[in-house]
Amino acid sequence: MTNKKGARLILKRVLSPIREFIGDSRAVGITLICCTFVSLIISNSSWGTAYIHFWEKELHFVPSALHLPHSILHIINDALMTLFFFLVGLEIKRELLVGELSSIKKSMLPVMGAIGGMVVPALLYMLWCGGTPFSRGWAIPMATDIAFSLGVLSLLGKRAPLSLRIFLTALAIIDDLGGIVTIALFYTEDINWTYLFMAFGLVFVLSMMNVAKVRYYFFYFLLGIPLWYFVFNSGIHATIAGVLLALTIPMPKIEKLEHALHDPVNFIILPLFALANTAIILPHDFSFIFTSPIHYGVLMGLVLGKPIGIFLFGLASVKLRLADLQQGMGLMQLWGVGMIGGIGFTMSIFIAMLAFDAPDMQLIAKVAIIEASLLAGVLGYLFLKRMNPHR
Repeated sequence: MTNKKGARLILKRVLSPIREFIGDSRAVGITLICCTFVSLIISNSSWGTAYIHFWEKELHFVPSALHLPHSILHIINDALMTLFFFLVGLEIKRELLVGELSSIKKSMLPVMGAIGGMVVPALLYMLWCGGTPFSRGWAIPMATDIAFSLGVLSLLGKRAPLSLRIFLTALAIIDDLGGIVTIALFYTEDINWTYLFMAFGLVFVLSMMNVAKVRYYFFYFLLGIPLWYFVFNSGIHATIAGVLLALTIPMPKIEKLEHALHDPVNFIILPLFALANTAIILPHDFSFIFTSPIHYGVLMGLVLGKPIGIFLFGLASVKLRLADLQQGMGLMQLWGVGMIGGIGFTMSIFIAMLAFDAPDMQLIAKVAIIEASLLAGVLGYLFLKRMNPHR
């Protein structure tokens, strides 16, 4: 009996700091940063080739006739990331119905900021890459990474009032919605209309289940599996299935599901995504990376385009009396949050993988995204740290 109590006490002491870390709002950002650096270090060590081959390894555990993703990298990007997009979809639905996006007045500032934060970076990218084969990556700097950006903001403590966190969360959610629409419209290969119609048929059935007040998760997830399969084979990126499924989930269940998925998505799926997608062997000669239009398009889009777009469009909405700055938020805080909004990482890398097939283009885009995200995070943190929290 004493041994059992001792074992429980040891287990509690071991797990307690882990639980505290997971509960910390900075934890997701810190975890993803660590995974990125670990992946880059291993990739450029003597184990680099084996490490990259591991992610590209084919797993033939299902018949090829089913047309499912086979490599570990594709399983993460096409299957596991669907759960991430499902969680994002739940957040979008909650915010639209009862949150910061539930009324026009409340939602206008983050909506306008998000629009500016997508349009201006895309335009800056096209200034560098327009009319070249690299122009397909125009959407890469449009994204804001929720986990990273909120993690950086949380490091500011009292210098980042609740109003800033709410604004950045709403802006990042709208940004994600824009990214999802962009993927569906512009990064979709040939459409298989049969699979697409079957997918829409399932979405209709799921919507009717919601109307009929079916409250059991099981039935939604049961239909979610063929929905994912139909979307995957339709030519639209499979992760869109996660958003479609989320929008049909009954409102009373959303908060519970968000809570249940938060840790697995943020501490298993996103770290796996970071490890797999930053497995980059950096060449001895860096010159082709830093002379590429892709590099400067992504860098300028995220580091300059994001704060300029978010600030100008947000300012316009305030001046036109379409929106109000919330308590504890001034124009300087708006600019600072715009800088942090330049942390693209997860969604930017995701779009880069869809935009470019050539490994060298993917490499340039990934290096630029990591560089720009780190620069945007550091500059945004330092700028807001200097601000008087009561200003």
